[in-house]
Amino acid sequence: MKVTDLKTIVVEAEKPYIGGKYFLFLELLTDEGIVGIGERIAGSSYSNRLSDLKSQVNLIEEFVGQFVIGQNPLNIELIWDKMYGTHHDLRHPSLYGTPVISAIDMALWDIAGKVANQPIYNLLGGQYHEKLRAYAYMPSVDLDKYPEKAGDVAVQLLEEGNSACKIDPFMPLHPIRDISLAQIEHAGKIFESIRNAVGNRLEVGIGTHGQMPTYSAIRVANYLEPYHPFWFEEPVMPENIDEMARVAAHTSIPIATGERLVTKYEFAQVLKKQAAQIIQLDVGQCGGITEAKKIASMAEAHYAMIAPHMYCGPVAAAAAIQIDTCSPNFLIQEANQGPLHKKIFKEPLVFENGFIVPPTGPGLGVEFDEDVLNAHLVS
Repeated sequence: MKVTDLKTIVVEAEKPYIGGKYFLFLELLTDEGIVGIGERIAGSSYSNRLSDLKSQVNLIEEFVGQFVIGQNPLNIELIWDKMYGTHHDLRHPSLYGTPVISAIDMALWDIAGKVANQPIYNLLGGQYHEKLRAYAYMPSVDLDKYPEKAGDVAVQLLEEGNSACKIDPFMPLHPIRDISLAQIEHAGKIFESIRNAVGNRLEVGIGTHGQMPTYSAIRVANYLEPYHPFWFEEPVMPENIDEMARVAAHTSIPIATGERLVTKYEFAQVLKKQAAQIIQLDVGQCGGITEAKKIASMAEAHYAMIAPHMYCGPVAAAAAIQIDTCSPNFLIQEANQGPLHKKIFKEPLVFENGFIVPPTGPGLGVEFDEDVLNAHLVS
C-alpha cells in the first residue's frame, strides 16, 4: 500500500466558535482506496484569521510531499521520525511544526485502523476504559462580579451528570502580572460558594494560562488549598519547568500542564523534575497519536495521570479519545464542543452526563457527513 495524494479541507465552524472559527482537516489517499483523516489544530491562534491558515496548508503540503507520498502508510514510526528529524537545522519541536506532524500522524493511524478493521485503541493495547470521564468549563454567569453565583452553577452541573469542571478565576490571560490579594480572595469566594452548595461532589480545576510570576502562583495556591482544587493548571508559563517545579514543591494542589508542550522530550523534563502530576497532553499538538501514547506511558511510569487538552476541532478530539481509551493512567478528558462538532460526523462523538463513550468503528471511528462538511466548506 502507498499514499498517493493529499487533500486539505478548511471549514468554518458555527457560533460560538469553540475550538476556533476555522477547522483545518487533511485526507491522505492511498492506492487501495483507504482514506485517513487528520486535523491541524487551528484553535485560538488562527480563530479569526483565515489568511493565517495558508501557511499551515503550505506546511502540510510540504511535509506530505517530502515524507509521505509514495510511502507505506503503516510505517508510522519511520515516517514520524523522518518528519521530525530529517532537517538537521530545522527540527520541529514547536507549536508551529509539530501540530502538522500531529495531523499527518492521525491520518496514518486512521489508515492503519481501517486496514485492520479495528479502532486505533485496539492497536495500542486494547480498550482499558468503557467510558471516559469528561469535563468542560464552568459557565461564568458573571462570576467576576458575583462569585456567590458559583454555587448555583455547581448544583446545575451536578444535576446534568457532571463530576468535574474548570474555571479561569484570574482573567485576562495576558500579560504575566502580579495577582493581588483582593483577586485571590475573590477566587476564594467562588470556591467557597461551590463547596457550600455541593460539598465535595464536584471537582473544580483552577484553569490559568501561565499569567503569574512564581511568587503569585505560590500565594494563590496557598490561599486556595483549603478548597481542595482538582488541579492548578499552568500556574506559570510552561517553558520554565524549574519554576513550575518550584510551585509544585510549595503546594499540595496537583499541578497540571502540557497543552503547550510538544514531543516526549519536553514532557520527559516535566516528569523528571516533578513539575506536574497531571499531564494535559494535546494529541493534536504534541506529535499525534504516536507521540501521545509514548507520553502517556512515560507519565504512567512516574505515577502521573493524563487529562488531555481539547480545544480543537472534531477530528483531533476523536484522536484524543483513542488515546484515553487505551491508557491505564487516564484521569479525565476535557470536552469542549461547538455546534459543528455535534453534526459533522455521521455518528457524532457525544459528551453527556459527564462522560464520553468511545466509538467502536475502525481507525478514528468517525466519518464525515459529506453534506454537513460541504455546507461549511471554505476551501
